[in-house]
Amino acid sequence: MPTQISTPQPLEPGTLRVIPVGGLGEIGRNMTVYEFDGKLLVVDAGVLFPEEHQPGVDLILPDFGPIRDRLDDVLGVVLTHGHEDHIGAVPYLLKLKGDIPLIGSTLTLALVEAKLKEHRIKPYTLVVQEDQTEQLGPFHLEFVAVNHSIPDALAVSITTPAGRVLHTGDFKMDQLPLDDRITDLRAFARLGEQGVDLFLPDSTNADVPGFTAPERDIGPVLENVISRARKKVVVASFSSHVHRVQQVLDAAAATNRKVTFMGRSMIRNMNIAAELGYLRVPDDVLIDTKKAKNVPDDQIVYMSTGSQGEPMAVLARMANLEHQIEIGEGDTVILASSLIPGNENAVYRVIDGLTKLGAKVVHKGNAKVHVSGHASAGELLYCYNILRPRNVLPVHGEHRHLYANADLAIQTGVPPRNVILGQDGIVVDLRDGVATVAGQLDIGYVYVDGSTVGEITDADLKDRRVLAEEGFISIFCAVDFTTGQCVVGPEIQSRGFAEDDSVFDDVRPQIAKAIAEAAGNGTRDAHAFQQVVRRTVGRWVNTKHRRRPMIVPVVIEA
Repeated sequence: MPTQISTPQPLEPGTLRVIPVGGLGEIGRNMTVYEFDGKLLVVDAGVLFPEEHQPGVDLILPDFGPIRDRLDDVLGVVLTHGHEDHIGAVPYLLKLKGDIPLIGSTLTLALVEAKLKEHRIKPYTLVVQEDQTEQLGPFHLEFVAVNHSIPDALAVSITTPAGRVLHTGDFKMDQLPLDDRITDLRAFARLGEQGVDLFLPDSTNADVPGFTAPERDIGPVLENVISRARKKVVVASFSSHVHRVQQVLDAAAATNRKVTFMGRSMIRNMNIAAELGYLRVPDDVLIDTKKAKNVPDDQIVYMSTGSQGEPMAVLARMANLEHQIEIGEGDTVILASSLIPGNENAVYRVIDGLTKLGAKVVHKGNAKVHVSGHASAGELLYCYNILRPRNVLPVHGEHRHLYANADLAIQTGVPPRNVILGQDGIVVDLRDGVATVAGQLDIGYVYVDGSTVGEITDADLKDRRVLAEEGFISIFCAVDFTTGQCVVGPEIQSRGFAEDDSVFDDVRPQIAKAIAEAAGNGTRDAHAFQQVVRRTVGRWVNTKHRRRPMIVPVVIEA
């Protein structure tokens, strides 16, 4: 899908405009903006985690550009559930305007509020639950229970005079969930009878045939693996995966082991879940990390973060011998999570490191220690047949997932012309049951790098990759601009290119000659001389060493 930027026409009265500004063509950054009658409603504001080709980046935010100058028009942010790819960008949005109301379930808002506390933001919140309705300006909202890998997830139906939209958020149709809270297909059927004009379904597992396995399948496997472990056990999962942590606690209790949480986000989130009753902690199982040091290895389970190979998370630091918990022969490490696309190399690097230390590493590839939190193709087919939507805009997935979801919609009878495939920034207008593409906004990545937000560009990341992969060469010359003679230099220094600077002996005369020739041709400008030096060194490096380092020439007038 090549990007062809086209500015949409002003929104006509009686028309609902839908703009996914994140979550299309990627796993993360989920955020959709709805506009009607001059008012805006935002659904989710998540982050995307960086890949290896984005060095130094901490988080990637949605592009707030489409609403940045209209924050006074934002009536609220509906949060479908508490995963980072749906709530992680909320602090950065509220830093632009702190009084935008947040709307979500009890657990979702509790997780958001804890996050906002670290940013010293006290939000305005409205707690909602399934079957509840709210009116926000022209938007009539109805919340529907959906099952996911975190409790308290909600889909939201958004009704305006232009029609009804159903936005699922992340969901699956586990018929035997750990918390007995199933996706409310009766509500879906009722909405389908009333008429769904635009359906925005989760696409993450649309290319997976059949049905997602139930969470209950995981508990016995975890208990079996932990019972067979000879020494300490480390279980890595997402810090908000309450259901998986519940199963680890239950398995530990059944095998007479203690559990301690590791990782700041894991400790924070599980304390919140336990306080609110979403996590049931068996008696005398959970202990403080400091006390865990005194527990024998065959009686302890460490519940940690780092299942995606994040370099600063607990698991990667264990693999690199940079953590207080040392992994060794006889230990068992369980990666109880899915593999987010783009993280494969980092995860397998951690697995290799742990294996090299003597640990037995159990993961989704060799044991059933995780099931997905997303509806597979069979479940999505059921949803299409129950809802019978007039128009479909697949969201939440990479392009192959969006295309697979679109194909499922067409198979169930949605006309191909009514299935919209797009990417971040697509503008869809809904009016009288008809959805049309009205334009394509220029949406970019917003990088969080330390304390800076949005200041790092793709060009900066390219420079970082060059520095990391090819090295750095600096050249200094003081030149008589009239004669072109190098009075001082060329002095050459490098980092990450060659250990011995004598390797540059061949190119120094070439630099001096090129500067003299440029002066003879009338060059008198420092910048022009620097370009001559850069071309000369670049040509020499490429020809002789087959490398493309960063070259920084400095030429001053003698």
